[in-house]
Amino acid sequence: MKTRLSRLALCSAVLFTFAPAVMADQYQTVEKLSLENEKQVIDWRRHFHQYPELSNREFKTAETIAKELKAMGYEVQTGIAHTGVVAILDSGKPGPMVALRADIDGLPVTESVDLDFASKETTEFNGQHVGVMHACGHDTHIAMLLGAAKILKDMKGELNGKVKFIFQPAEEGAPAGEEGGAEMMVKEGVMEGVDVVFGLHISSDTTVGDVEYKPGGIMAAVDTYRILVKGKQSHGAYPWISVDPIVTAAQIVMGLQTIVSRELKLIDEAAVVTVGSIHGGTRSNIIPEEVEIIGTLRSLNTDMRMQIREAVTRKATSIAASMNATVDVEVPYGANYPVTYNEPELMAKMLPTIRSSAGSENVKLTKAVTGAEDFSFFQQEVPGLYLFVGGKPKGMSAEEAPGHHTPEFKIDESGLKTGVALLTNLTIDYMNMKK
Repeated sequence: MKTRLSRLALCSAVLFTFAPAVMADQYQTVEKLSLENEKQVIDWRRHFHQYPELSNREFKTAETIAKELKAMGYEVQTGIAHTGVVAILDSGKPGPMVALRADIDGLPVTESVDLDFASKETTEFNGQHVGVMHACGHDTHIAMLLGAAKILKDMKGELNGKVKFIFQPAEEGAPAGEEGGAEMMVKEGVMEGVDVVFGLHISSDTTVGDVEYKPGGIMAAVDTYRILVKGKQSHGAYPWISVDPIVTAAQIVMGLQTIVSRELKLIDEAAVVTVGSIHGGTRSNIIPEEVEIIGTLRSLNTDMRMQIREAVTRKATSIAASMNATVDVEVPYGANYPVTYNEPELMAKMLPTIRSSAGSENVKLTKAVTGAEDFSFFQQEVPGLYLFVGGKPKGMSAEEAPGHHTPEFKIDESGLKTGVALLTNLTIDYMNMKK
């Protein structure tokens, strides 16, 4: 496999010598086909929305994706990273391999939206009976990528190279004790031979028809952390013979808040240190022996990420020592994703394609968000772009828009054709870059 640097150098050489050669009729053809296939794309989306499955359990989802791809004439690989699906379109002509990716998993959320195709699915998750919902829009991602696969198959004669369609499971994180997602797909070789990767995310607070982009870090790195505070147990009436891990944990929580406010150069990038869970103790009159703190760290560049990790360990250890307690710090603890990073040179060269696909007036430079995406593992292998596509009805304010990962999540399906056209045009235009 090529190293990231060698791939980037090759990509940069191609990009700097690329002169747009695609005529306007390509965009008209793609727009026409996107409109003709819109109903099919919406039907796909509604099916996947109605029957969501959790991470690493997307068995029926994968089966349906494979069935639809085979109906288009693709040879399909299944079972990649447990439930992933991959298909390749070979133009028969020399050129780069472009990868297009969609994530396919749902969330343990019970849907509250009144839709004919609302999810009624339930399952067991972490010992609880939960509803299952596509509360982040992955159903739309599947449908848009299937739409692009159909159009690119029809336009095979205009391609130069290969297209790899990646339907990725477990973006929301593999279940405890399991591997999954983009990281596992990379380990299993899904990026071998790929030159560039493109991905989209529907956005419930971005207006339908709009596309948002940002060079550099567009989504944060995420690191889960765990701090186990160890003290000495005693009767609650005699705290002087204890080493109180609860009081120590409280001090640590307050100390962690100073990492962002006092140690990071926030004029460069945003960052977040969150404590999400504290567990310790059993009764009002017992000072326990241990307290567990679990939280999440978000950062938008590698140096800041390393700085936050070091600071969590340093502060927790020092505060605990001042209280005569000890700590075990694990960072990362479980899920951790790199920064979702859009190569600036690649972004600059593909921006005309984005504007031609959506209309210049609809393409907006956005700020980075502190949400995270494991698409970043693909971008560590090859240059890639990740974009936001509007799913908010026109006339609705961003404040009124339902949030991702909530029971109220809802999108306007008229925005899907924009994503289909975007994936298709990015592929064709990249292939038409000439040395």
